[in-house]
Amino acid sequence: MKQDRFKEELGFVFIHGAGLNGGVWDFVVEGLGHPCLKVDYPLRDGAEISGHHLALEDYVNHMAEQVRTWGTNKFVIVAHSLGGVLAIELASRFTGRVTGFVAIGAAIPKRGGSFVSALPFPQRVIMPIILKTAGTKPPESAIRTGLCSDLPEDQASRIVAEFVPEARRVYTDRVQASIPDVPKLYVKLIQDKEFGLSIQESMIANLSADGVESLSTGHLPMLSDPHGVRRILESFVKRHPVISS
Repeated sequence: MKQDRFKEELGFVFIHGAGLNGGVWDFVVEGLGHPCLKVDYPLRDGAEISGHHLALEDYVNHMAEQVRTWGTNKFVIVAHSLGGVLAIELASRFTGRVTGFVAIGAAIPKRGGSFVSALPFPQRVIMPIILKTAGTKPPESAIRTGLCSDLPEDQASRIVAEFVPEARRVYTDRVQASIPDVPKLYVKLIQDKEFGLSIQESMIANLSADGVESLSTGHLPMLSDPHGVRRILESFVKRHPVISS
């Protein structure tokens, strides 16, 4: 797509976490007032078994193609959970077009690290073994008590039913890109049962965040408090005029 065909209005690119799909952002996008792209990972067509060989790079390539065909020139990346790892690599593909970076309860490893390496001991030792022996889909009970800890029954049941196992390498492949040199915000989730506050503090340090906001939610604030997420995004853009210039 030629540059003169790009929309000049600021947009948002939303990156979901493991097992989910772009639809989790629907309530946040409503009323945001900006072009929004809810990118999806590969494997969302039921081909998870044949997709287990996919690498982190394959995920990023799949997402980058969605951004390239979107047609919005300047955008803020909003990443959740596992999406933080992918967002760092994605941002490096669009230097000059990414104008802000928001990590919502997101995994942010140090440069050269992976999702697993960003976890505290002993999880970073145990998790590769779990991924190899049990796969990447947690038991239903773990999804309900961790991922969906503060969601109503209907939403939790939908997350459980639609959860898609990811390729193992997306958790273990190392991130080669640097943290983007743009305004950065970390949104800390106070009641998160997946990433505790100490883990999130480490992620904030790894991101070198310019600011930190908090939401009193579990791991999926885009479902439990979409208005709060939207308010934070709108405030972030207003505080940093360079983002939309």
